Amino acid sequence: MDRSPECRRILLVDDDETFRQVLASELSRRGHEVAVAATGGEGLSLACSDAPEVILLDLRLPDMDGLDVLGKLRERNVVSGVVVLTGHGTIDTAIQAIRLGAHDYLEKPCQVAQVELALQKTHEHLTLIERQRVLQDGYSPPKARSRMVGKSAAFNKLRDRIARIARVDSTALIRGETGVGKELVAARLHAQSARADAPFVVVDCAVLDEDLLHSELFGHERGAFTSATRSKHGLFEVAHGGTLFLDEVGDTTPSIQAKLLRVLETGRFRHLGGTREIAVDVRVVSATNRNLEQAISKGRFREDLYFRLATFSIHVPPLRERTEDIPVLVEHYTERLNRRLSLDASFSNAAVAVMQRHSWPGNVRELIHTMEQAMVLGQSAEIGPDDLPAAIRHGAGSAHVEPLTGSLREMQRRHILSVLEDVGGNRRQAAQRLEISERNLRRLLKKYEESASSETNGPPVEDVED
Repeated sequence: MDRSPECRRILLVDDDETFRQVLASELSRRGHEVAVAATGGEGLSLACSDAPEVILLDLRLPDMDGLDVLGKLRERNVVSGVVVLTGHGTIDTAIQAIRLGAHDYLEKPCQVAQVELALQKTHEHLTLIERQRVLQDGYSPPKARSRMVGKSAAFNKLRDRIARIARVDSTALIRGETGVGKELVAARLHAQSARADAPFVVVDCAVLDEDLLHSELFGHERGAFTSATRSKHGLFEVAHGGTLFLDEVGDTTPSIQAKLLRVLETGRFRHLGGTREIAVDVRVVSATNRNLEQAISKGRFREDLYFRLATFSIHVPPLRERTEDIPVLVEHYTERLNRRLSLDASFSNAAVAVMQRHSWPGNVRELIHTMEQAMVLGQSAEIGPDDLPAAIRHGAGSAHVEPLTGSLREMQRRHILSVLEDVGGNRRQAAQRLEISERNLRRLLKKYEESASSETNGPPVEDVED
């Protein structure tokens, strides 16, 4: 979070009207936003409603002791930093105040320069606490897995475009079919940018419903809803200084789209249930497999958000358009799968040739799953054509089975139903193998059922509870 030292929100609680007016005037003149209160009760009310960054609190107030105010602030979970002011107390009183949670103390009368120094120290302390709270929220931003494998002209063109766009700090929209590796492209963009040492944070917009996605992106305050037992940082805060990758941004609701647009325009947002504006410095990279232009024409996606997200556009070609990359990909993922599965398998040239003739509607993701299945179930260490799943052999043009022809949507349907058949109709396992959410799988299956009319496609589906 980026708090500007020239514009801190300060609450001054002091019953000395002259001191209060003079100090508030001087602090305002120096660029701070200053609210004032003459009593402890008024100060507590303003502290809870306005969420100032720092409270300057006199220890002698007409309605209650300053130490009592300090205790009530902590009881109400006010996270503001507190600097106590005392003209009558002793050092012991100040130490007691610090034990109760104050960050510093000043003896009155005090010069404005002393107040500024105390504000700076408190700000630095709050920044450290803020960073610690982010870590305690349990977020572990994934490492930018920037290794991309290929040798085709299409792949080299993609790699060159990524390198050029990574140099600048603008938004980028990655477009391509499911399974082509859009997250890998986003990770490479981050790894080659000036933000490479900062967090790379991924959020899958298709998996989460609107309320949960809102909480994940923007965070919430304690008590914002029934189960909000503590405040939570949003992923925009976690990604501060780095890159936030919004996967499947085309699946977001109008409400989320409006909030994303505001953050992109202003760099600021509020927690759910919060009143304090939070400033962040984040590069937003998004991805979609949807036709956003069509979604815009149907009123399902905001055109102004589209232009904000797509300063640069990156198209990731499907695997069927770069089949010369398949041998390189097979070699790369064979090594990785061997390590993970504790195997020593390899693919014969004949098997690779069969894979090159397949259309791969699931793209690289389908290729990896196919390889894993063949390596685990293969009869020998060298994987031959007969060790490949039937759908791959048939798709390569077997004389005995209808080849995969027709539209891309039809090929995708056949692939999904084939995977579902392989796992005995278990939706959860099928979704995991396809690397999509169960919600998306149910949506696709429902669409297939509706379009099939009386025709039945695929095996009976086993209902699995989430």
